Formats: sequence, C-alpha cells, structure tokens
Amino acid sequence: MKSMTKLIVVAMILAAALVVTPVAARTISTTGANVFVGEENLNFSTIAPSPFIGAVQFVHYSDKAAGATDKTLRVNAEGNITEFTKGIPTGTYYAQAVPGTDLAGATINVQNPEATLDIVLNSSTKDSVNGKSIARGTGLDFKFFSNVDTGATASVDLTLPGGGVVTTYNGRALTFNANGGNMYVTDVVFGQNAEAGTYTAVAKWARATDFFGKGFDSKPVTFEVLTKALSITANKDSIIRGNSFTVTITGESRHDYNLSVKGADPSNPKLSPMIAPSQTALNKSTVFGETNSTITTNAGGTATIQFNTSSTTPMTEAKTFTIRVVDTQDPSKDDEVKVKVEAGSVTITTSGTGTYYIGEEVTLSGTCTEGNTVYLFMTGPNLAANGVNLTSLGEVVTAQAATFDKADVNADDTWSKKWDTGDIKKSLDAGGYTIYAVSSPVNKGKLSDAKYATASVNLRSGFITATTSGATVARGDELKISGTAQGNPTNVYIWIFGKNYYGKPSELFVRSASVESDGSFEEKLNSGDTEALAAGQYFVVVQHPMGSTAGNAGSITYNTITGTIAGGGQNPVTLTDLQAPAAASALINLLDSPNIPDTYVKLTFVIAEPNIFIDPIGTKTAGSKFTITGTTNLAVGDTLNVEVTSAAFQPGTKTEASGFSSTAGNAVVQKGDGANKWSFEVDATGFKPDQYIVKVEAIEAKTTATATFNVVAGEPTTPPAGNVTTTATTATTTTTATTTTTAAPTTTPGFGALVALAGLGAVAFLVLRRK
Repeated sequence: MKSMTKLIVVAMILAAALVVTPVAARTISTTGANVFVGEENLNFSTIAPSPFIGAVQFVHYSDKAAGATDKTLRVNAEGNITEFTKGIPTGTYYAQAVPGTDLAGATINVQNPEATLDIVLNSSTKDSVNGKSIARGTGLDFKFFSNVDTGATASVDLTLPGGGVVTTYNGRALTFNANGGNMYVTDVVFGQNAEAGTYTAVAKWARATDFFGKGFDSKPVTFEVLTKALSITANKDSIIRGNSFTVTITGESRHDYNLSVKGADPSNPKLSPMIAPSQTALNKSTVFGETNSTITTNAGGTATIQFNTSSTTPMTEAKTFTIRVVDTQDPSKDDEVKVKVEAGSVTITTSGTGTYYIGEEVTLSGTCTEGNTVYLFMTGPNLAANGVNLTSLGEVVTAQAATFDKADVNADDTWSKKWDTGDIKKSLDAGGYTIYAVSSPVNKGKLSDAKYATASVNLRSGFITATTSGATVARGDELKISGTAQGNPTNVYIWIFGKNYYGKPSELFVRSASVESDGSFEEKLNSGDTEALAAGQYFVVVQHPMGSTAGNAGSITYNTITGTIAGGGQNPVTLTDLQAPAAASALINLLDSPNIPDTYVKLTFVIAEPNIFIDPIGTKTAGSKFTITGTTNLAVGDTLNVEVTSAAFQPGTKTEASGFSSTAGNAVVQKGDGANKWSFEVDATGFKPDQYIVKVEAIEAKTTATATFNVVAGEPTTPPAGNVTTTATTATTTTTATTTTTAAPTTTPGFGALVALAGLGAVAFLVLRRK
C-alpha cells in the first residue's frame, strides 16, 4: 500500500513538472503605448485612471476623416487581446467602448518587432565583418538592435564551420535583453585555435517570448575565419608605361604594413611606379615617400593600392619592378610581387590614298599606348629640318608643347585629328611631306627620347575644269556651266561677260556655284535668263578660290554697286567701264597676279536666235505612214510641238460632214552631227487627199516653223535618182527664226584664236542654213 502511495506521489510530481508556466500577460495602462505584433494575452487595465476602461475593441483607420477602418481587434471579457497576428496594419489603433465611437485619449501604437544583428571589429566598431574574412586572434563585437522595449530576451545562434550551433562562444554568452535600442556583447575573441571556415549568426527571440518562431528573427550575418599568411598580388603582370596597376595586400584585419618599390631611387622616385596619393588605405601619418608608405588593411584584412607610371619626362623606366610588403610589427613576415613596365608605341595613318589636293581635309589617326597626348609636326622641302607646325608652317616645333599640333588619346588608346590643308597660314607648295606623331613634345632631332610613327602625304595644287552644255545656245534655251573643282573648295565663282553685260545688263554680278563632295559643280542659266540675253558671243571665267577667303570671291573683292574688282594688293579696276573682252581680260590679269593663289578656266558660248528647219516632205499617199524630220539649234532635250493640219479646214455648219484631217504630238530634240535634229512620225490613215500644213513650235524658245505637203489618193510620183521632176504642187518651208548679221570677229585678249574661230563658225553656219 505504501508503495502504491509513493507511486502516486511521484506521478503527481512528474505531472506538475510537465506543466509549462504561461508567460505573464503584459498590462497596458498608458495611451500611446507600444505594443508589438506577435504579443499574446495583452491586458488593458480597467483601473482608473487607465484610459482603456470599458474598451471592447481597437480599430485602425485607413481613412480616419471618412471613418473607414481596415482592422479591428476585439477585447475579450477579461480585458485581453489574445494575439496580434503577423501582417496586420501597423500604426495607431483607437479604443472604442461603443463600436464606431472612439474613447477620448485611448490609443495604442502597434509595431512589428525588429531584431537586427551585426558583427563588427572590436578594434574598429564601424567596420562590419559581414561577408568578409578575419584572421585568427581577431576580437569581435556582436551588436543587437530591437525596437522592442519590453525586456524580451534574444540570443545569437552561431553556426560553426563544422555545422554545430552554439549560443555561447569562447566563454561569452551571446544573449540580449531587448531595451528598444542597441545592445552589445563585446570582445568575443576568435583566437588562434578558432576553427577556420565560415560562421553564420542569427539573432533569435527566446522560446519564452511571445515572438518565438513567428518570423521576427534577424537576418543572418556571415564571416570567415582564415589562417592568413601575409601576401601581395598584382592585377597585371605587365603594363605599358603611362598606365596604372594595383596590388592587393592580404593579412590581418586592421593591421599596418609597409609597402614599397624595392630598389627605388629615393632621389628620383618618378623613375619607378609611384603610389597614387590620397588613397583610403594609406596611413597618412606615416608616408615615407611616393614609392614607400604604410598602409592599413580593412576589416576583411585586405588593402588595395594603386601605383601610377609616367610616359612623359621624367618617365618611368621600362623594366621589371618588385613591389614588397612587410609586417610593421613582425619584419619576418613579408611578401613580394613583380610587375613589368614596358614602353608604349605610337601609330599613324591617313585617310584616303595619301594623295590630296591642297585645300582638302585630311584625317590623321592612329593609336598611342605611351601617354595621353599625341604631338604632331611636319617636315618637307625647304621646311625647318626639325619640323614645323601643321597649320603654321613658319612655327618651328621645339620642346614646348604649345608649338605642336596635338590630339588627345581616347580611353581605348586611339586618337584622331582633322587637318585642313586649306587652313594653312602660309602658302604650301605641292610636293611630298612627312607627318610625325610623337608620344611627347620632342622634334625630329630628339626622337630617340620618345615613341613616334610617320606617315607620308603627297599634296597637289587644286585645279578646275569646266564646260558649257553647248557652244551655241538658242536664246530662251537653258544653259549649264558645269565641271570639277579639286581641292575641296566650298564654292567656285562664275563671271560672264557679253555686250554691255557683266553678269547682268550693265551691272556687275558674280555667280557662286556650290561644290559637291566629289568636286563637281553646276550652274544653270534658265530659259528666262538666256531669253534676256542679246544674240552674240559671251565670255566665261570660272574661278577656283584655292582655299583663299581674302575677298568675297576667293582672293578677289568685287563691288556690285561700283562695278569694281580688286585683290592681291592691286588697285581696283572698274569692269563696267570696259567693253566685254576688255573686262574679261582685266579679270584674268588680276587672277594671274603672283599675289593671288586662285586659279581659273576660260570658256565661250554664243547666244543665237532660235531656229527650226523642216526637211522637204514630198507628196504622200493617203493611208501611208511617214516621218517628218528637221534640224534646229535648240538644245538637246527640248520639246517641240508638231501639228499636221489639212488646208481644207474652214468654218462650216454642224450638219455638214467635215473634210478636215489632222494629227499632233511632240518631238524631242536629239543630238546631231552638226545641228541638232528632230523627227515626228505621221500616220496618214484617214487623211483625205489635200494640201497639209506642218507647224513646228518650240516650247522653251519662242520660235516656230511651217511647211506644206500634198496627200494624194494614188501612188505618189517618186522622181528617179539623179533626175529632177517638177510637179504641179511644190512643198514650201517657212521659218520664222530671225537672221543675225555677224560682225567681223574681233581678237579678244586672253581668249585668242578660240574666239575668232567660234565667230567664223557661227557665220558659216548661218550662210549655209540660208542656202
């Protein structure tokens, strides 16, 4: 019986031991108090002066002015809210004794509980080791922050590299009592026996708190404990001088090391790679020189330092350098890395074929791995032996950078320079020249002190060719003056002289024609322009400015009001006071001046009265097909209107059958062996025997020609070869073109026999055509 009694007592004791004591409810008695999502069994005091007396619910407004709520928390009969669940709106909740009516001054502030963990160096609390590595022997501080101010307990679960989880490390309990701010467990030392590998730490709410297991734990912090031997590595094995490289020192966290270029000359440190100034890892209080400094590693035990090299005087030597690091506290710990510094190179190429007309733009380009600037100069026939500036031939290049033309080197080591040969301040003769691209400002005599490359260019004098669309132009026809101007001029200038004509009647006028990228140009005198011109010979001068902008037409300055031209230091000449041949000669004499670089070409054309001729047609048979032909001095491509009309055309009554036959159409002027020609096809189907009138009219030039021929019913009579047969009806041709009497040719200064022959040719043409 006693045994049974003892068993019952033991069972009761065990049952009592298994009962978990519930967490004591927290009583809220102050308005605006912080409460946290996840808390359970919150008690709202009903004892005066608590503002929550009578509260049956708490509401959160989505729009308080409109009375719209998005969450309601019920208060049970004991005055408790059993649980704040994760995900509810946070912020101010209003107590209500009667739903819809707030209790005055009765609110709570609902927040999500925060748990933030960081691990920092004990020696430098601003340096987090999260995601970094530390050496053995490093002391760490575990830093915990929470907005919870209830004293709830949290501890750090530290997962070791082997997988075990501890809440105490090296004798230090990693536990915090939340107080609404920062809390620390300081100087947790990971000593020489610390397990190497990755550690992961998470701050978790204790099992006894309301926040346990509800997803309010901190994010993990990881760090690595290494057995670190002092080492140094470089990001490049070799570099071209003028560029930089970096070295990375790996050692203990927040530790000082001496970094230097082994064997550097302290009296001339710029011959070696130099430590770039103002780097964050440099210990500024212990800088020994540009090739020797104390550096401090970061929380992860590393430091990255940049070294610069120079490609300008004094430039870094082209050789292999050794960069050395030494532990300031234990000189037996050191390491080295080698970096080779190499001399760079320069290249140059020219756009196009290498042959250019003076006035063209040449693109010089290339690469440079020796510095950030390319210096350019030129040598050539009778230029300074050591080189001259590309655009100021009189300026000899020296050791001064300002005497050179320069081009910046891009990040990809390329460079480019546009050289306008028309912008050279001193006259440059045609010939072969050498362009030098140099890595530093040295002339030809000092090229051994730099890297350089050369390119040869051949320059030719610009020239011009021109022609007119026809030697003889019918008045009212279009005239084109076209050609090619080499040397990249923007415009060419066209001067036209005739009887009392200087570009305009009794007025000086100079035409400017734009030059295309291929050197071609064209200027048109339209039908209205030539219609206004008197018949006769005209002289044309097409002027190439050769890059000169001294005047308003290349080197020549003209004045349309006074009719004068001037240039080359010569006195003005009034062209409008001279006859056309003399005016043309005066212009040419000025262009031929040695003080004027412009070149030119001379042309002539004749304005003739427009004429159209119809070849004899003969007698045609009704129903046949035949061609009417003729000649003209109108321009190729002009359109002629052709009408073939029965002579029987006469007024009649609307009841009479018409005896009228006709056809009409167009003919286009074609190139002929002498005069230009035209033709018109006639289909006489439906033509009745009668006399027919042919009328040919020019559309552009205002002239017409007429002729007649007969259409018969039977076979036409065709005269045998070599015999002349006279018929009753003879076709006749009438031309309305005006005949021009040509004066005896006058010798023209500057144009010579060409003008005289052109005049004689015009007379011969008219005499033959009259016959």
